Amino acid sequence: MEKPVRKPLFAIVAAIVLGAAAVLFLFGGRGTPGDTSAEAGFARDMATHHAQAVEMSFIIRDKSQSREIRSLAFDIINTQANQRGMFLGWLQQWGVSQATDLPEMAWMSGHAHASAANWKPGDPMPGMATREELAKLRELEGTEAEVLFLQLMIRHHEGGVEMSEGVIRMSNRDEVVSLARKMVTGQKGEIDLMNKMLKHRNAEPFPSILRS
Repeated sequence: MEKPVRKPLFAIVAAIVLGAAAVLFLFGGRGTPGDTSAEAGFARDMATHHAQAVEMSFIIRDKSQSREIRSLAFDIINTQANQRGMFLGWLQQWGVSQATDLPEMAWMSGHAHASAANWKPGDPMPGMATREELAKLRELEGTEAEVLFLQLMIRHHEGGVEMSEGVIRMSNRDEVVSLARKMVTGQKGEIDLMNKMLKHRNAEPFPSILRS
């Protein structure tokens, strides 16, 4: 009777490793995003970006008498606060820290196709208002405050669109790409609405930071 053929140990180990890799690819997806991944960087930076949008919306909501402005501010507060919670939840799920020593937008460095037209490494996140602009928004009243809010928020949304389009190009995580696409659609729609609101107030937006 013939003896059973014994496979060399290394062949068995190799088969196990390949099988585990196949299972991970099929069911585990593409691996959990690491601390320096585009997904983690996007989630951290967008959480900060959204926090400022919520802050500006609270400022104008509490001082404007315009129903349409207050309604817009309410929508931004709710939408972006909820999305911010998702970003922080992702970071926790992925096991990466919410804080980092990496500079803002480091995840987009070297990807000029995904960055705002005038943004370069070392700059603040695209669309972010400065401390001086936020202080001015707090000081102004009436139509002047509404105009500045709309100008700042249009630019802020443009920055959010650029960041979202960037991560869409760089990520293969379904949950990240899906939310980023929704953000692009939603924020572009609000940009159109805010431009109309500015025209009703005989005002113009700041120069666009989006690529032409």
